[in-house]
Amino acid sequence: MSATEFEELLCLVSPFITKENVIREAISASARLAMTLRYSATGDCLTSISYQYLVGFTTASNIINETCQVIWNCLYKKVLPYPLETTDWLEISKEFDRQWQFPHCIGAADGKYIQIQCPDNAGSSFYNYKNSHSIVLMAICDANYSFTFVDIGAYGRRSDGGIFRDSQMGQKFQQMQMNLPNPEQLTVDGLPLPYVMVGDEAFQLTNYLLRPYPGKGGLNQERNIFYYRLSRARTTIENSFGILVNRWRILKKPI
Repeated sequence: MSATEFEELLCLVSPFITKENVIREAISASARLAMTLRYSATGDCLTSISYQYLVGFTTASNIINETCQVIWNCLYKKVLPYPLETTDWLEISKEFDRQWQFPHCIGAADGKYIQIQCPDNAGSSFYNYKNSHSIVLMAICDANYSFTFVDIGAYGRRSDGGIFRDSQMGQKFQQMQMNLPNPEQLTVDGLPLPYVMVGDEAFQLTNYLLRPYPGKGGLNQERNIFYYRLSRARTTIENSFGILVNRWRILKKPI
């Protein structure tokens, strides 16, 4: 994060994380923000952070938790605007067609395991097939690797398709409350085709979400081309998760 970006973020969150000097001088808002960003960006442990900033372990933990919540409250309406209008979906579709040669695509959906230490008395709720405990970050992104919708906190043992179906955004899509564009023709003599998202085999095939053919063997040339184009468009969400994890390395180890 550049110095300019840090100053802009500090201006947004400073009124909410500045503390009054009562018994002794309070930790400044800039130090609180720097501590939180360093912890998130480096993946360093809380003990190390407390030594670096000369504060207690519990103090560092409370500051990071509080500041993360304030950052979310200040930024989520800006970075994850809701609802998207029809014109917004059309712009996303144009970008997918231009960059990934997949027309009528309004996003790529997938889930990512965020490793955690197993909570007390959790049983197997958070235990996933990768033999670790996790929660799931379910997300939809556009053609430029920017997230448009997220759902955070589902049990790690659940499948991506089930998490998406039961999430608020999944239910909005199912109830046709997302302002999606009306179906349009791709060719002059073709049938009107809906605007859709793309996902992997874990998702259910619907009129607003496409998934690859079950098994690539035995496909003819047309289906092979479709399989390739869909898989290529779907890599945007994989790349988005990769960028996210490399920017905020706290996500590389159990939280």
